[in-house]
Amino acid sequence: MPTTHSTATRKSPTQRPTMLGPKHDAIRLLTDDHAKVKKMFKEFKKLCKKNEKEGKEELVEQICKELTVHAQLEEEIFYPAARQAIDDDDLMNEAMVEHASAKDLIGQIQSMEASNPMYEATVSVLREYVNHHVKEEENEMFPEAKKSKMDLEEIGSEIAERKEVLMEAWRKQMLKAPAKRTSLPNSGASKEPIIRKSRK
Repeated sequence: MPTTHSTATRKSPTQRPTMLGPKHDAIRLLTDDHAKVKKMFKEFKKLCKKNEKEGKEELVEQICKELTVHAQLEEEIFYPAARQAIDDDDLMNEAMVEHASAKDLIGQIQSMEASNPMYEATVSVLREYVNHHVKEEENEMFPEAKKSKMDLEEIGSEIAERKEVLMEAWRKQMLKAPAKRTSLPNSGASKEPIIRKSRK
């Protein structure tokens, strides 16, 4: 169960989201992430047309960060709850396989320089994978979750808290070793490193 940072008396799960912000609905948080990354991919296409190498590299690093943190949040928090609530192992298993494919592409991208002739193509394939995955989540998994007995506000509060921890760990790692990205430090319940390869 997530803990709060309030000094007030511990409140029930239905009250807790108000302490972290206005209704941290899990599905809204995840779809906001989807929209943010989609916007970044569109910006990447614009930078490619302008041939702005440095801008592309910085943006892709941000895309990789957002995607890997998002995937870790889903795998640690949302997917286990959804698997239990919606009782559709095929759907959940496909989502996990899609995450694995995206992580592999992210690893490839992070091992490349922006000048690599395969760089833009690999990012484009990642975009296609992500768009397909997002479509399945938003059209199939999320509607099922809404119909289930999942406490989406409680789960959303846990996601919001965990995301803060992961983002802070990422920031510290980038300050410590900006040229080499290996793995996100295990913070709390982290199961897998979210970056697995270093830039050559």
